[in-house]
Amino acid sequence: MTTNSAIMPFPARLKTEIKVDSALLLIVLTLLFGGLVILASASITVSDNVAGKPFFYVERQLVAALIGALGVLICLYIPMRVWQSLSPLLLLLGLALLCVVLVPSIGYEVNGSKRWIRIGIINLQVSEPARLCLLMYIAGYVVRQQKALRESFVGFLRPMLVLSLCCALLLAEPDFGAAIVVLATALIVLFVAGARLRDFVLFFSTALIGMLALALTSPYRMKRLTGFLDPWADPFDSGFQLTQSLIAIGRGEWFGVGLGDSVQKLFYLPEAHTDFVFAVYAEEFGLLGSLLLISLFLALLWRICRLAFRAATAERFFEAYLALGIGTWIGLQAFINVGVNVGLLPTKGLTLPLVSYGRSSLIVTMVAIGMLLRIHHELVVDAKPVNRKRGGKR
Repeated sequence: MTTNSAIMPFPARLKTEIKVDSALLLIVLTLLFGGLVILASASITVSDNVAGKPFFYVERQLVAALIGALGVLICLYIPMRVWQSLSPLLLLLGLALLCVVLVPSIGYEVNGSKRWIRIGIINLQVSEPARLCLLMYIAGYVVRQQKALRESFVGFLRPMLVLSLCCALLLAEPDFGAAIVVLATALIVLFVAGARLRDFVLFFSTALIGMLALALTSPYRMKRLTGFLDPWADPFDSGFQLTQSLIAIGRGEWFGVGLGDSVQKLFYLPEAHTDFVFAVYAEEFGLLGSLLLISLFLALLWRICRLAFRAATAERFFEAYLALGIGTWIGLQAFINVGVNVGLLPTKGLTLPLVSYGRSSLIVTMVAIGMLLRIHHELVVDAKPVNRKRGGKR
C-alpha cells in the first residue's frame, strides 16, 4: 500500500530518500570549493586593506555558501508543483523587490548604482532573486498559455509587458548587465516554448534597438563601449580595467605563475575578487587552467540542458522550461563574465557564477541548483506527466 504524498505529514516527507544527480552535484561542488580557493587568492590583499583580515571576503562568501546550502536542502523537499502554483505570486515578489530598492531610504547605493537592500549582515542584490522569480513566472505562463503563445500576438505580448517592466526597473538602478541577462533568458525560454518567429524577431529587434539607444545616449555607457573597443587608447582611464585584465591573462601564459603569486591583484586590477576574478585565475593557472574552468561550466550547462530535455520528454513542461531558463542564465552570465575579462565584451557588473565574490548571486544560484536537483529527483521517483494539458486560463 502506498501513501499519498499530498497528505503525507511533513516530517514523514523528510524521511523520503532523495535521488540526487551526482554528476550535477559534483560539478557544482567543484566550482564552489574551487571558487573559494580562487577567491582567497584574489581577495587577500584587498581584504587586508579593507578589514585588516586576509580572509575577510572568503569568510563572508563561506557564510553565503552555507545559507545557499540550506536553501538547496529546503528546495530538495519542496515539490515542483508548489513552485508552479506560486509562480504568479513570486512574480509580484520580484517586482516588489525591484521597486523597493529604488526607494531612497531603503535602497543601498554603491558606486552610483542603487542595487542593494540591507538584510541583517547581507546586502541583498535584488536583481538576483527577482530574476529567479521572473523565470518561474515565465515557465508557468508558457505552460498555462501554450496555445495562445503559439497562435496569437497577445499570447506573446503579455509576458513581454512584464519583462519590459522588469528591465525598466533594472535600468533605473541602473543594472544594464542584469537587464540583458533577464531579457535574453526569458526570450530563449519563450522561443523554445513555441513563440511565433515573427513575434520573437519583432520584439528582439525592438529590444536590441532600445538597448543600443540606451548605450549610445548614456555618457558613462558610451565611455565603457569605446574603452572596450580600444582599451590601449586610454589605458589609465576608460581602458584601465581591461588593460590590467589583459596583462594578468597574458602573464599566465600556458601554466600560470602559481596559486597566490598573481601580481595584478595587488591593487593593479580593480574588482579583482568580483568582476575580474577570472583574470586573476588565468594569471595564476594559465591557459590550461582557464580551459579547465571553462570546461566545468560547459559540463554544468550540458548537464542542465540534459535535465531539461528529460523533463520535456516526460511531459513535465514547467520543470523543462525552468531548467532551460536556469541553464541559460548561468551559462550566459559565465560567458559574459569571461568575455569581459578577455576583452570580447564591454565591461558589465556580472559575477562569475559560484566563483566570484557576491553573496546574493551565490545564494540565489545555489537555490536554483536546489530546484534542478529536485527536478531530477521527481523524474527518477515518478516520471508520470503532470503538464499533459496545454493552454488554459492565465
